[in-house]
Amino acid sequence: MERDGVALTNLDQPLFDGADATKGDLVDYLDAVHTRLVPVLADRPLSVIRALRDQPSFMQKNLPKYTPEWVRRQPIWAEASKREISYALCNDRRTLLWFANQRAVEYHPTLFQLDQWAHPTHMVLDLDPPAGDSFGLVVQAAHLIRQALAVCGLTGAVKTSGSKGVHIFVPVDPASGVEDVAAATRAIAARAERLDPALATTAFIVEDRHGKVFLDSTRAGGATVAAAYSPRLRPGVPVSFPLSWESLDQVSPSDFTIRTAPGLLGSSDPWASAMPPPHPLPADLVAEGHTIPVARVQAMHEGKRRARARRT
Repeated sequence: MERDGVALTNLDQPLFDGADATKGDLVDYLDAVHTRLVPVLADRPLSVIRALRDQPSFMQKNLPKYTPEWVRRQPIWAEASKREISYALCNDRRTLLWFANQRAVEYHPTLFQLDQWAHPTHMVLDLDPPAGDSFGLVVQAAHLIRQALAVCGLTGAVKTSGSKGVHIFVPVDPASGVEDVAAATRAIAARAERLDPALATTAFIVEDRHGKVFLDSTRAGGATVAAAYSPRLRPGVPVSFPLSWESLDQVSPSDFTIRTAPGLLGSSDPWASAMPPPHPLPADLVAEGHTIPVARVQAMHEGKRRARARRT
C-alpha cells in the first residue's frame, strides 16, 4: 500500500501492548489529522517516540541513516553529547506518513523554530496530577494558571496532555529571549500557586508535593512538549486534544483517542482557533521570575543535600 509516495507496510500488526490498535490505525489517524498536526510541527526540530515490534519504546532525535533524502532536517549541536544531531522537520503529509510507517507514535517538537533556540515561540505550563484519578484537580489548577495569566494581560490555549494532565501554551513575542521566557513561566507558576497553595505546588521533588497538582514551569529552552493532536504511547492510544476553557470541566482525557478524535474534530482545527496572538512579556513578570531558582537545578542541589544528611 502507498500514500503520497510512501510505502506503508505491516498495517495489520498490533501497535504496542495495550494499544487496542494496529499500525494501520495509527497511520489512518495521523493522515486524518495531518492538516492540523503538520502546522504545529513545521520548522520545529522533532523528537518522536517509536514503538517497534518486540522492543522497548524509545525516543528518537537523530534521524537514522536510512531516512529518505526528501525528509527535511535541521542540524543542531548537542552540548551534552558533544555532537551534531540531525533533527527531522515534519513539514508535510509525506514526512508524517513516513514517520507513521516507522511506528512513531508520539510527536514532540521544540518550542523554537529551526535553529532559533534562543527565541521560543511559546511559554508552556505542564500540569501534572497527584496519584490517582484526579483530573478534576488538574482542571482546577489550570484555571489558577488562566487567572494568573489574565492578571498580567496574557492568555493561553489549553489541551489535554494525552496522559493525565494538561498543557497551557502562551504565545510570546518572538523577540523574547529564552531566559526571559523561562523566568516568566516560573513567575506565572508561582503566582498561580499563591492563589491556592492547598491545591497547587511548584515543588519539583515529588515527595514535596503532598498530593497537590504540580505546576511544571521547566518546559523552556531546549525542552520539547507533546504536540497538539499527537498520539501518546498509553493504553488505548489517547491523543493530546485541544479544548476550550469552557469545556475543560466537562471532559476526561480518555475521551480523546486515535479512534474518537477525528470524528470529534470534523473539519475544525480547535488548536489554531484557540491560540491567541503573541504578546510581549510584562517586565514585572520577567523580573519576578528571575528571582525564582530554576526548579531542576534547585532540586538537584536539594537532592544532594538530603543524600548527605541521610549518610550522616
